[in-house]
Amino acid sequence: MFYKNLKDFPTDFLWGASTSAYQVEGAWNEDGKGMSIQDTHTPPEGITDFKIASDHYHHMEEDVALMAELGLKAYRFSISWARILPKGRGAVNEAGIQFYDRLLDELHKYSIEPIVTMYHFDLPLALYENGGWENRETIDAFEEYARILFERFGSKVNYWLTINEQNVMINHPAAMNPGKVPNKKELYQQCHNMFVASAKATLLLRKMCPNAKIGPAPNIIAVYPEKCNPSDALAADMWEAIRCWLYYDIAVYGRYTPSVWSYLTEKGYEPEIFDGDMDLIAKAKPDFLGLNYYATATVSAPKNDGHDCQPRNGDQQVMVGEEGLYRAAQNPHLQQTKYGWLIDPIGLRVTLERVYNRYHMPILITENGLGTHDVLTEDGKVHDDYRIDYLSDHFKQAQLAITDGVDLIGYCPWAFIDLVSTHQGYNKRYGFVYVDRTEDDLKEMKRIKKDSFDWYKKLIEENAKNL
Repeated sequence: MFYKNLKDFPTDFLWGASTSAYQVEGAWNEDGKGMSIQDTHTPPEGITDFKIASDHYHHMEEDVALMAELGLKAYRFSISWARILPKGRGAVNEAGIQFYDRLLDELHKYSIEPIVTMYHFDLPLALYENGGWENRETIDAFEEYARILFERFGSKVNYWLTINEQNVMINHPAAMNPGKVPNKKELYQQCHNMFVASAKATLLLRKMCPNAKIGPAPNIIAVYPEKCNPSDALAADMWEAIRCWLYYDIAVYGRYTPSVWSYLTEKGYEPEIFDGDMDLIAKAKPDFLGLNYYATATVSAPKNDGHDCQPRNGDQQVMVGEEGLYRAAQNPHLQQTKYGWLIDPIGLRVTLERVYNRYHMPILITENGLGTHDVLTEDGKVHDDYRIDYLSDHFKQAQLAITDGVDLIGYCPWAFIDLVSTHQGYNKRYGFVYVDRTEDDLKEMKRIKKDSFDWYKKLIEENAKNL
């Protein structure tokens, strides 16, 4: 629909930016922090690991001052579970508590709203070695961890996210399972256990911090049929349900999506559900929905000829296909980034509308951004007009979604500062702030404001009135 007049972004809109602990903090073995699965990550040759990252752990005050200069209303970050509980359970590492206490205090000093992700891909290694998310003891460990977070930080945090991109961990598990990739049966058991853990954390927050809000943060996309062939539409609907709706349906409705459950039972992937699990999940309705969005997907009907699942050449945003379910298809209407990720601003509007029309709950965009190669020029600047264009196009579609009636409460682009890309290290950058280091040369880790920094600052000041 075309509008003559667009609705403004709300006056209390949470203009923010995002990071995750393991990709930005560094200090992987300092001040009592335990090992996480990401600390065992072996990157491709020529790509850095996560041990130092952007060294936010030692530059925290400087980084938050830059957030304040940028004018952020919110900062979405994750807490390292292993920095709080080095073994995943048991003794609390007080030095880790102190770091996040100082971070929260710095954010509040500048009136920046913390949005805290409890778990972002970095399971403590001790828990992983004990069976990880497939072991139901990890549910209890997560509840124990949640209790500590709410006890120690509950008075300083109004917005919590339980688990980041749970659907990515299930559909693209390689980076989260060092040494051995689980089979689908094992993965969907992990998935169910995460659902139970999230529900327990949600109910615990209700008791301990009744004024705080909590929600999930899956990676959600609209899935398009390649053609108007009804078989393509059916394949698109099915893949959208498996990849996306399952993760919100569990959170909001407390049930497995019927078509997804049929898929799981047909394939023999259905998890063991213990007595009381679904009652617990049904009681734990979230307050809002976090939504990570990068691009849409396009699929065609499967041919079930042994070639539906195409060889992989990329990461979680690159379509794969599944035998007898759907076949990945090309979308000729969309551009691609250097790293093969599609660019679909209108798809953001489509996705927001599908989510809001299905759930009628407030939505917080918890990730969206452009990862590409940035160049520090001789004048000491980074001229990233391409990132400005990308975000501007997406912000415009977010405003159209608001005009359509979507209750969008905030937008946190990925990322505030350059951080380690899981697959491409510092060759692929996302931030408004450039970190002057290479894969193997740390230099002085100088922070440099990109052109997009000044652009976003002005946009926040004007509440995007001049998009």
